[in-house]
Amino acid sequence: MRLGLLAMSGVRAHNPELTALGLTLPGFVERNRVIASLPSLGLLTLAGATPHDIDLEYVDVPDVLPAPWLPREFDAVAVSSFSAQIKEAYELADRYREAGTKVILGGLHVTALPQEAAAHADAIVLGEGEPLWPHVIDDLRHGRLGQVYDARGRSFDLAQAPMPKYELLDIDKYNRLTVQTQRGCPFDCEFCAASIRIAPGFKVKPVDRVISEVRRIKTLWSRPFIEFADDNSFANKAHGRCLLRALAGEHIRWFTETDVSIAGDTELLSLMRDSGCAQVLIGFETPARAALEGLERKANWKARQLDGYYAAIDTIQSFGITVNGCFILGLDGAGPESFDDVLHFVRDSGLYEVQITVQTAFPGTPLHERLHREERILQEAAWELCTLFDVNFRPSRMSVAELERGLRDLAQQLYGGDAAADRQRHFRERLQRLRRGDPTETERNT
Repeated sequence: MRLGLLAMSGVRAHNPELTALGLTLPGFVERNRVIASLPSLGLLTLAGATPHDIDLEYVDVPDVLPAPWLPREFDAVAVSSFSAQIKEAYELADRYREAGTKVILGGLHVTALPQEAAAHADAIVLGEGEPLWPHVIDDLRHGRLGQVYDARGRSFDLAQAPMPKYELLDIDKYNRLTVQTQRGCPFDCEFCAASIRIAPGFKVKPVDRVISEVRRIKTLWSRPFIEFADDNSFANKAHGRCLLRALAGEHIRWFTETDVSIAGDTELLSLMRDSGCAQVLIGFETPARAALEGLERKANWKARQLDGYYAAIDTIQSFGITVNGCFILGLDGAGPESFDDVLHFVRDSGLYEVQITVQTAFPGTPLHERLHREERILQEAAWELCTLFDVNFRPSRMSVAELERGLRDLAQQLYGGDAAADRQRHFRERLQRLRRGDPTETERNT
């Protein structure tokens, strides 16, 4: 049996003005371009759980879907897609089904909207795929593929995680590969559309399994750059320290997403530096307290960190680890002044890099449910707007046009001219001062 693993790639802004802006300001969309170009770790993991006698092929589907077109002939295909490209995924699925190929859909979007997805698939997989996949494959082999395979309400033990089948990839196509060290997050941010929506709660993968995956990658790429595909890599600091000690001997460079609390753990930061951490992405979301209030729904954790933002950035970057600060435009409570607030914060804080996105109501998130109740969703099921750059809701303190214009103007200021180069130069100068023993600005002001 021939099974195709089809990864939709190339998320792009739907608004043509934003697309044009991305072409002239590459840094504006760089992080999202990286995300879109990463291989699908979910598909590679399912490949690792597939019996060896099944002929597997991994296919990156282009961002613009040619018509009529099928990438290969398969007996069955499993398709992975972001919400922004789910309609293209459905179109491709429909083409395969017309050709007699069995289609299996799963992932975050499918789990959020199973009825929608089921109209375009022979089978849908809901929740975590690993505990279901052996059953799906066995049913597929024997011609009894079910319509729904549902793992919601079950928790998969990451100690049993299959080894992702990285060898299916053309390694030269990627500037980084992904490894997952944990799943979920102890926080509950209203907007979050990450794995917490497919596997509620938080759990870690045993360190030895993570190292095994790193070493498997190294058999294909001797000095890899790895992205840890986690919601919040160091939410469990004890697990993080064990992992970092093990990583120190692997001689890799790596990137991850985490929260600002790492600044309070200098032992952790030392281990991160010594194990090859190049950069961390931290969601600061906004420098304005009103918009932060209630964003994290369990304990208002995000708002409680605001006063320490400047010192935290200075501390993390003093270890030679660059911080990519992520800000969300259009949060409730944020008005037209919020664009200048972000600009001044970025300039004053010494951030090495910055990512700006628009608040996006992804399906299955508490944010989408609330905005739907409030009748603030601009167009129902317009998933093509879920790019993080397009506006798919009505903001609370500005118009849609003001939010779109503010995004474009702020992007020009943050990425135009020499802005990015100036931030990076400022980081290097600060680091040199620290190595000479000169005080940082934070220390001078305390």
